[in-house]
Amino acid sequence: MKVEAKLFMFLVPFFVLAGVVYGFMTDWNEFVGGLGLLLVAGLCGMIGFYLSVTGRRVGLRPEDRVDAEIHEASGEQGMFSPWSWWPLVLALACAGGFLGLAIGWWILYMSAGLAFIGLVGWVYEYSRGNHAH
Repeated sequence: MKVEAKLFMFLVPFFVLAGVVYGFMTDWNEFVGGLGLLLVAGLCGMIGFYLSVTGRRVGLRPEDRVDAEIHEASGEQGMFSPWSWWPLVLALACAGGFLGLAIGWWILYMSAGLAFIGLVGWVYEYSRGNHAH
């Protein structure tokens, strides 16, 4: 995880510099942009610190070594369900929520209910039915 940690840590000075330059260009009258950039620098620093601590604890991965072979990174990468319809339901609910922000609040309320149903269905998909574990 050394590459990822270095990437985020190298972004910290960039965002600090961008925030300071933005502040000087607006004569510090517009606070949202400069403060936002400085907060992004802080978030990049926190992510970089977490990745560096985790990288020391876990050790070198095959992606971090120059002499690694392709087969060393093979194996199970996670469990994905290609037959699941719940992500589509959740995506439609989120699209309806954004539509409700633009058109009317009543659409947002209906989309929030649909999002709750989609999220619960996706979380409990493997707890019941044919694919229960």
